[in-house]
Amino acid sequence: MKVYFHLNVAGFSNCYLVVNEETKEAIVVDPGEITEELISQIEENFLTLSGILVTHNHGSHVDGIKTLRKIYSPEIFAADWEVAKNQTTVINGDGKIKVAHLNVHYMAIPGHTSDSVVYKIENLLFTGDVLFAGSLGSTNSSYSKFILQSNINQKIYSQQDGLVLMPGHGPPITLEAAKMYCSTFK
Repeated sequence: MKVYFHLNVAGFSNCYLVVNEETKEAIVVDPGEITEELISQIEENFLTLSGILVTHNHGSHVDGIKTLRKIYSPEIFAADWEVAKNQTTVINGDGKIKVAHLNVHYMAIPGHTSDSVVYKIENLLFTGDVLFAGSLGSTNSSYSKFILQSNINQKIYSQQDGLVLMPGHGPPITLEAAKMYCSTFK
C-alpha cells in the first residue's frame, strides 16, 4: 500500500490517495478539492478509483466528490447521507469494510461534528478533524468537547503505538507523539 498527500488549497485541508499496488485500485480520503495532479496520478498509474472515504461533511473535505463522480464510479462511504445522497453508503458506529481490496476499519468519533468518522488502514489512522498534530478538533460546546475527548481516549489512544495519524489539516503525527502532546485531557 502507498499513500499520497494532496493539499486542498481552498480549505487548507488534506486529501489522501491510498493505493493498493497489487490490484491497482485506489481510495480517496476527504476529497475537498480535486486537482489536476490528483487526476493525473490516478490516470497515469492506471488506477481504478474504488472508493471515497469521508471523515465528516464539511466542504473542505467533500467538495471534490462531484468532480470525482463525473469521471469515476467510486463507492462513497460516510456517516452522513447528505454527502452524496443515494450514492452514499452510510456507515454507523464502528465496523469494517473492504475497499480496493484493503481492510478498512472505521470508528464513529463524534464531537467535532456528529458524523465524524476515523478510518484505519493498516498502520494509518485517517482522523479528519478529530485529532491533529498537537491538538484535538474544534467543538461548539463543552459537552461536544467532552464527547470528543472521551472518544479519543477510548478509541484512538487505546490503539497500538505504531500507528501514524493522518489528520484532515496539518502534518501527520505518530500515536505516541499525539499521546504526549495532546495529553492535557487524559
